[in-house]
Amino acid sequence: MSNPITSTLNDGQQSIAGKALQETLVDLIDLSLIAKQAHWNVVGKQFRSVHLELDELVTAAREFTDAAAERATAIGVSPDGRSETVAKTAGTKGFGEGWTKDSDVVNAIVANIKTVVDGLRTRIKATEEADPVTQDLLISFAARLEQLHWMWQAQVA
Repeated sequence: MSNPITSTLNDGQQSIAGKALQETLVDLIDLSLIAKQAHWNVVGKQFRSVHLELDELVTAAREFTDAAAERATAIGVSPDGRSETVAKTAGTKGFGEGWTKDSDVVNAIVANIKTVVDGLRTRIKATEEADPVTQDLLISFAARLEQLHWMWQAQVA
């Protein structure tokens, strides 16, 4: 099918913004999956608080995922959130299998959030000239994820 959605961006701008949004999309999908895997497998003295905070992270990641995908669509780029695409292209650190001690969950979540934020910061810079609207969206994601990164770190400080 030809592209049914036209963009207000020129081809170069659309390419830069679309790439940034696609990379963000897969990172956020994987972050939500990582947090859910951890949510189901966390054990330890901090189980309850970590379990609930993981749901908060999942909610944020899923909301950001939808916003990134809808922005891509708005600029005429078809978002690809298929599991195969996420598995091949996400820049996240991942999460192990099986029961996981609460402190290990916290450390894994901190590392994954940092990785996602690092990617966002690179994409924020890349979209500055090409598409400030996309850049603004990415900045809002980074701000919230940095807040969550701090809160997760505070548990093991």
